[in-house]
Order: sequence, then C-alpha cells, then structure tokens
Amino acid sequence: MPARRIVDNRQLELFRARSGDIAPRDAQDLMSWPFFALGKSRRIAPIDFRMGAVSIRVEATVEHGMATIWDADVLIWAASQIVDARDRGLVTSRLMSATPYEILAFIGRDDSIRSYARLKAALDRLQSTSVATSIRQPSERRRHRFSWINEWRERLDAAGRPLGLELVLPDWFYAGVLDDALVLTIDRDYFGLTGGLERWLYRLVRKHGGRQQWGWSFDVPHLHLKSGSLSPLKHFTYDLRAIVRRQPLPGYHLALVCDPDGRVRLTFHPLVTDPLSASALRALRRWTVGL
Repeated sequence: MPARRIVDNRQLELFRARSGDIAPRDAQDLMSWPFFALGKSRRIAPIDFRMGAVSIRVEATVEHGMATIWDADVLIWAASQIVDARDRGLVTSRLMSATPYEILAFIGRDDSIRSYARLKAALDRLQSTSVATSIRQPSERRRHRFSWINEWRERLDAAGRPLGLELVLPDWFYAGVLDDALVLTIDRDYFGLTGGLERWLYRLVRKHGGRQQWGWSFDVPHLHLKSGSLSPLKHFTYDLRAIVRRQPLPGYHLALVCDPDGRVRLTFHPLVTDPLSASALRALRRWTVGL
C-alpha cells in the first residue's frame, strides 16, 4: 500500500522522487516576477510589487530571512520531478519524499556536510517565507497566501540514521506545475550560474525570449522594478553592464541598446548558428551601448 499522510486535514499519497536523467523544468510564474531575494546575505525587507493586475508581497522572518534564488533550486527540482512523473503516467502528489543526495545531485551540488547543511537551511527559508499574490486568482482583489514549502521533515530509522526528507508543496505552486502551459524546460547549466542577478536574468530571458530568433527586450528601469532588488537603479545598471560584458547566460546573448530617445534597453536573443541570422545579430549590435 502506498504511504499516506494527513496534511491540512487532507489525506495525501506520498510521491517518491526518482533519480536519473530528468530534464530541469521551471514554473513560468516564478520566472517572470520578483519572488526571491537575489543576494546571499540575509534579507528581511519585504518585496512589495505591483504592476497592472499583478500584486506580490513576500515577507521573511528574522530567524531565517527570505528564500533566495538559490533556494528556488529545490522548487525547480520538485517541478521537474512532478512533470516527469506526470508525463510517464504516474500519480503525483504535493507530499514528496527524496534523499538529500538526490536533490543535491540534481541541482549540481556536491554531497558534502556543508551542502547538506545548506540544503536544510534552504528548506527552512522556503518554509518560513510568506507569499501573497494575485497571480492566477479569479479577481485581482483576491490574493493567495502560502509558503514555498508548507512543511518538511527528516525521516530517521530506529537507530537515528537519516533515511531521507519529506516535504509538502503548496497548492498554488503544485497547480501551476501540473498545468503544462505554465512550465518551461531550462538549461542545466543554469545551476552553475553563481550570481543572483544573472540567475534571475536567465529565468526572465528564458520565459520571455524563449526560442524566438529576434528575442525580446526590456528597458532597464522596468527590469530593475521586476527584479525586486534592494540595489539602487544606478548600482543595478552597473551590475547589468558587467553581466553583458561576461555573457554568462547559457543559450542567450545579451546587449544593452540605446534607443533614439535615450532610453537604454536590455535585449536578449537565443544564440544562433545560421550565418544569415548571425549577420543580422551583428548588425543589431552596432547599436549596443559602449561598455
């Protein structure tokens, strides 16, 4: 008989994650909007974001701080497991079970004691961070409130040796992952990006630029607002220029382009191998702001 637990007065069947080669997938809602702290230092200041019908309020505790964009790797792992199982015709659940090693291996981290400790700290931040958003609500005046992880626990054997982890995902996240239109495959090299801003940029670029030959663009103040960053616009722009110089995003080329009216925009395009497309892209780069 499959294991079950009562969670939030509901009986959930335990979904055991599998190891092996699973494509990494990300939830589009998390790629588009400011849900996570972009720095590694503890953030307590809330994210309070409003744009059109979208409102997001993210609050942190003093004890753990806000969930970071590195902590979100756990959610990418969870989304990838759920989509893979669904596509195989298996039953999924918000109640998930895995070993720490399986999670760490998937997100490209080693199995050192330090990595295990960081994983547990990430789970604590995901559980203690509170989110309230109007996204995917029938009325913009309604907001869904949740934590990234409802609860988590370590499983031990009779001798106290660790057997693995169990965690419960929130309905809002789980429903979005099950909707195929709201999930995108991402490049596994994403996990090797070391900067919070470049990680956030990759997710935004992947969401909006996709595979379109001519990519997409945002003006820099708009990007700054969407990031939820505490960094002033001037510092944000400086960091953006440094990323454009390094070109670290897998599969995409970035450029800062100056419009005739003086506005500076970040443009992003999938890397191309076709000579004609490459020629057109080089022509576009002539308008790139000098770095």
